[in-house]
Amino acid sequence: MASDELRDAGGEPESIDDQEIPLIDDELRVNLRRTASNATSQVALIGSNVCPIESLDFEMIENDFVKHDWRSHSRPRTLRYVLLKWILCFLIGGITGCVGFFNNLAVENIAGVKFVVTSNMMLANKYAWAFVVFAVSNFVLTMFASVITSCIAPAAAGSGIPEVKAYLNGVDAPDIFSLRTVLVKIAGSIAAVSSSLHVGKAGPLVHTGACIASILGQGGSRKYGLTCKWLRYFKNDRDRRDLVTCGAGAGVAAAFRAPVGGVLFALECVASWWRSALLWRTFFTTAIVAVVLRALIDICKSGKCGLFGQGGLIMYDVTADKITYHLVDLPPVIVLGIIGGILGSIHNFLLEKVLRIYNRINEKGLARKFLLAASVSILTSCCLFGLPWLASCRPCPTGLKEACPSIGRSGNFKKFQCAPDHYNDLASLFFNTNDDTIRNLYSAGTDDVFTNFSIILFFVTSFFLGIISYGVVAPTGLFIPVILTGATYGRLVGMLMGSRSTLDHGLFAVLGSASLLGGTMRMTVSVCVIILELTNNLLLLPLVMLVLLISKSVADTSTTNIYDLIVKLKGLPYLEAHAEPYMRQLTVSDVVTGPLQMFNGVEKISNIVHVLKTTGHHGFPVIDEQPFAASRLLFGIISRAHLLVLLKKKKFLPVCTFSAVEDMKHFSADDFAKRGSGKHDSIDDIELTAGEMEMYIDLHPFVNTSPYTVIETMSLAKAVILFREVGLRHLLIIPKSSHREPVVGILTRHDFMPEHILGLHPILKRSRSKRMRFGKAALVSLCKGCFPWCEDDF
Repeated sequence: MASDELRDAGGEPESIDDQEIPLIDDELRVNLRRTASNATSQVALIGSNVCPIESLDFEMIENDFVKHDWRSHSRPRTLRYVLLKWILCFLIGGITGCVGFFNNLAVENIAGVKFVVTSNMMLANKYAWAFVVFAVSNFVLTMFASVITSCIAPAAAGSGIPEVKAYLNGVDAPDIFSLRTVLVKIAGSIAAVSSSLHVGKAGPLVHTGACIASILGQGGSRKYGLTCKWLRYFKNDRDRRDLVTCGAGAGVAAAFRAPVGGVLFALECVASWWRSALLWRTFFTTAIVAVVLRALIDICKSGKCGLFGQGGLIMYDVTADKITYHLVDLPPVIVLGIIGGILGSIHNFLLEKVLRIYNRINEKGLARKFLLAASVSILTSCCLFGLPWLASCRPCPTGLKEACPSIGRSGNFKKFQCAPDHYNDLASLFFNTNDDTIRNLYSAGTDDVFTNFSIILFFVTSFFLGIISYGVVAPTGLFIPVILTGATYGRLVGMLMGSRSTLDHGLFAVLGSASLLGGTMRMTVSVCVIILELTNNLLLLPLVMLVLLISKSVADTSTTNIYDLIVKLKGLPYLEAHAEPYMRQLTVSDVVTGPLQMFNGVEKISNIVHVLKTTGHHGFPVIDEQPFAASRLLFGIISRAHLLVLLKKKKFLPVCTFSAVEDMKHFSADDFAKRGSGKHDSIDDIELTAGEMEMYIDLHPFVNTSPYTVIETMSLAKAVILFREVGLRHLLIIPKSSHREPVVGILTRHDFMPEHILGLHPILKRSRSKRMRFGKAALVSLCKGCFPWCEDDF
């Protein structure tokens, strides 16, 4: 993450080791804790709209009611739970595989009709009409994707990977996994990719797989009469998190026909929490995707899939039959890695700036959103149709298995405006679907097909079109544009090397894609496996590993990965796996703000209603005092959702006393299960009489008696690691002295956000982490640290 820089009087940035940050005065800490409030935003940009967000709770609830329910579990019920989990994984894989195949087939046929009609008009020398048909088709498809996304499901905009990543980190938002979101995601992605925008369908497929997993794990629906007990086992955040992780992996597997790559993508890129059982279920899910795709691909081989029908990355099998490389080939591969890291950093930097501009435009209303999408579509159509005219026609090579020129089909040899037996190499890149363009660049034995001018022009255009196309309000992905741009400059490097390298130019294109993926997304293991499964050639492994390690290392010196940038840009409170340096200088009590709301073990109904109506808190400590305890003691914590259930049931007590054990029989585990998508309970929906408001309720059986607690002197850095690793929603702070209140405060996700912490302690902005800077000062400092005996020489 890009960090704030501090410059001293001389104008040079100081390192953390050169600074001494003053400690916070104890009296100032107390005052801050009593008077300040957490002003961290509770909203974020989800899709294309600003929406309220809340945290998920992956913690195990332990109270008397839950323990009683556990004891009543029978062995058959446990077996049904395990079996249902595997059945859901099977369904997630099968449905996601079918959706991936359908998306690919729809794009091939919709875009195919567009290109065939346009090419036929050009064959008849109706070039003006051909451009009109091409541009209008692209415009209609783009606007269709933009309109349905903006008006029906704004959460479907973009790739959806940042939202999935944030959800698995513990951030929930409305409609990100709803049925209408997944339907718009599928239809909008097909339209956007078919419109020749420089966007991909891999990212939307990841979101689609996560949506499918979440919907299947909803736990049934009372609205539609789906209330079977089997469907109610997963009405909690923990199990839904596992299913969404499997769905995200299945999406990558469906996009690239890469089951192992899908598992590693879920592990490396989106999941914040992992265990061996989850690895096994995710692998099973992606294996089902691969089987489904294989079966459906066989149907296409019989010619039943319409136009093209066998293109697209999920049906990808190109590279040299035999790959050999020697020591002399390593320097260009190293150069590819360095270039990929530099270009990846530039790409991320520019994309962040463009998205900031687009956000300002999109927030001005639907008209501006549509105008932006229309402008990008028209610009793209002009580039794709106009730039091939700058290339000269070339005679078709002899002795080729592929038809030249390729008319009415995909291929390397587009006729465009050329005479018979000639082709336009630039049109083969521009006037094609993105998937087929990548196929052309990856193809082995095509070293003489493209000219340097065509490759350079296409690289520059593809690089910038990929950046400006992503921010339109439509389901769009980044994977394919990055793969395409990387393949272009990879082939360019191969062409510049000429006879000095024995590697095929198609292989250089594959390595270029890997290097740019490493430079933008900073993934290594998953990208490596995806590339190998994509090209179906294990011989590429050493070269792909080398280029990925170099590109990621180079890019990490300047910016963070693209998905982390987008998560931050959207305002999602994402907890990183590491603690910032300034957190080591604070204790947990230093960031506690606002008055603490607590309940007694037996509480008056009117007090509960008042607190729920006047605060937005989701967790409340429960304190026991006389006559139920000798002194004020922390009994546990109870959630807002559980309090609402208790108020709705209205099993109240006329006096302040313990409830009988039989009273728990009025409740079932389903009453406290968390709903999926849809409207949640609200305190305003509960009607209570004046007499009921004067009654009491015993909270003891429903309180989580084993909440995670930390002592007030624990460092904030240690607490944030605990909070993230366990997947907490609330972390109670207890005092060091027994003579004080039993609870000092509660930490939530927003209390760990830099905006909140540095707002309370602005002096700590000086100690924010900084990325390595390759300048004279950094080199001098490095040399002094490594060779102290040479200090006088500096």
